[in-house]
Amino acid sequence: MNPYRGRTTALTTKHGKGRAISRPLRMVLGLTVQVEAKIDTDLLGTFTGEIERVGTPSEVAIRKARLGMESSGLPLGLANEGSFGPHPAISLFMPTDHEMLVFVDDELGIIVVESCLSAETNYGYHTARSLNDLEPFLRQAKFPSHALIVRPNDGLKKGFVFKGVIDFVTLEDAVKRCAVASADGLAHVGTDMRAHVNPTRQKIIRHTACRLARRLATSCPACGTPGWGRIRSEPGLPCEFCHTATEMIKQEIFGCARCRYTEAKPRSDGRQYAEPGQCPYCNP
Repeated sequence: MNPYRGRTTALTTKHGKGRAISRPLRMVLGLTVQVEAKIDTDLLGTFTGEIERVGTPSEVAIRKARLGMESSGLPLGLANEGSFGPHPAISLFMPTDHEMLVFVDDELGIIVVESCLSAETNYGYHTARSLNDLEPFLRQAKFPSHALIVRPNDGLKKGFVFKGVIDFVTLEDAVKRCAVASADGLAHVGTDMRAHVNPTRQKIIRHTACRLARRLATSCPACGTPGWGRIRSEPGLPCEFCHTATEMIKQEIFGCARCRYTEAKPRSDGRQYAEPGQCPYCNP
């Protein structure tokens, strides 16, 4: 039986993530999301680096969730953390969005972490002396439907960080100001990855919330606790030609959020062998 139907969970966010997260949890679980927006989550770290994020994304998300639980007095809490950068396995030139959604249930004593790695992102940056230098980048960044952040290229300077830029007049002014303020005469123009000004990121957060909802609807086959799902992957998929173990995923390990019971399952895509090009012996 679903223990979350008719319950309420606190979601700690100041960047409009409630729109992306609430519906999947309500539709699948009957769980109501109460947004705790008054908490300044920037104190746990900012994308622009004024405040460093201390700890792993999951550790920060758990701290963030507990802030909302303390504020609301609810025993259930939610929080999201996003990380952006090159794809960890495919290519350094492929930007990715890694979203992590954490659910804390202090009544059952469980923490469930669900994540999604997606190449569907506008993440990127460019340097410019003027607006004319930005034309190709602006298309890639999906401006002006997605916001930008402008700062001097030689680093952060007080009064010269322009966030949430969504129109050409503001962008031109910010680029001019930051270029003059920078020692190299360049402005650093990057995508604003905060969820409330980045519709593409909102889409990935929603997908992650769907995954979390399905996971919370799945009980451990051993103890019945909700949150059964994949906890890690193990490499070792054999080469199709010589059967040497490769770094490609061979099996997925599913586990419980409460007890120690786990099950190993084959790859979800059914693939049984790696191509020789992925083999350390065939392609040293």
